[in-house]
Amino acid sequence: MSYEPGSLDCRLLIDAKHHVEHALASLSSLPQSDHIQRQLKAVHQQLEGMHDLKRKQPLHSPV
Repeated sequence: MSYEPGSLDCRLLIDAKHHVEHALASLSSLPQSDHIQRQLKAVHQQLEGMHDLKRKQPLHSPV
């Protein structure tokens, strides 16, 4: 199922989250990567928070 973002900002945030998820998957089997994985998870949570804020903003319609 595809997801259509409501704005360019949402698209950018979704893309950034996917890149972080890919990095986490790549690091998952790498030894001694726990610290960077925790940092990436924190970044992902921040991106998710930013995305939540964007989703709650009303769409601006041209006047």
